Amino acid sequence: MPEVTAEDAERVELLRIVSSSKIGLKILSKEQLQRLSRLVESKDYSHDVEALISKIDLLKKINNRLYDLEEGRIIL
Repeated sequence: MPEVTAEDAERVELLRIVSSSKIGLKILSKEQLQRLSRLVESKDYSHDVEALISKIDLLKKINNRLYDLEEGRIIL
């Protein structure tokens, strides 16, 4: 069984926050969103098609939220 790294634990914690409510992405700060984006992008989900599709959808949502934050839009 592979070792759980600090990055894996951080990714899981951030994903837990995102999935805990409908406004999960809006709870995270810009820095947390950028970190989550990097962590999710680096994770290989090619062995599971459904997980890969979820990864792509999540990255789109993260990028949209980052765009809103950078443009100064306040969306809660």
